[in-house]
Amino acid sequence: MARTITVVDAFTAIPFRGNPAAVCILDGERPDAWMQDVAREMNLSETAFLLARKDGWSLRWFTPGGEVDLCGHATLASAHVLWEAEWLAPEETARFHSKSGPLSAARKGDWIELDFPALPAEPVADPPPALLEAIRAPVRFVGRSRFDTLIEVADETTVRNLDPDIEALNHLGDRGYMVTARAERSDAGHDFVSRFFAPAFGIPEDPVTGSAHCVLGPFWAERLGKTELVGYQCSARGGTVRVRLEGDRAFLGGQAVTVLRSELLED
Repeated sequence: MARTITVVDAFTAIPFRGNPAAVCILDGERPDAWMQDVAREMNLSETAFLLARKDGWSLRWFTPGGEVDLCGHATLASAHVLWEAEWLAPEETARFHSKSGPLSAARKGDWIELDFPALPAEPVADPPPALLEAIRAPVRFVGRSRFDTLIEVADETTVRNLDPDIEALNHLGDRGYMVTARAERSDAGHDFVSRFFAPAFGIPEDPVTGSAHCVLGPFWAERLGKTELVGYQCSARGGTVRVRLEGDRAFLGGQAVTVLRSELLED
């Protein structure tokens, strides 16, 4: 049986920008090895698999290198596909069951808002020298969240020009490494910038990382004194993430555009 796979560019309204994710809606349980093979074949940073339940959708995310517990852009893409393909009515909330607990997505005009857990980073008093060497730039702060390491550097220019040692990061053990700085211009349209590297999962640099903003949001909210922020992930593709904090939740806003539909012929 042929299965449709939809490729969506997330955290952007412009095709071929933002972060592409593949979305596959299943008609029954599939082995983990099969989903991993499909993700490897798609060779995108994430492939999302959806399976309908009475109370929502089961959602799992696979990179080419393995399954992850939380992914923002592929969740955004999944919600976009459910509305676009009319699995859900436009006013319905998309409700997901994941390895990180219940998640949801709601339409807000031309934007989609994800309800995710906030994941504050705890300061690392003595960052590993190998990490500091791998970043190849002076470091102001290092913190550790549930999944990833957060690194603050001096300014936006440093983030944009960063050329870390990807092979060294691959051997340090964390899922990913986000490097961030405050926006240089007050009229830039964003409060902070970031980049995200996850070589251990086969992703040297992720174009736009929703889950990273669950960490970046609390970090910059504390420093900027505001609970509604805009982040710009300044990868080569680039993308914008709105962050709204409420208690222990991080509401992530983004746009999405479908760029490809294909059929998976081999089962």
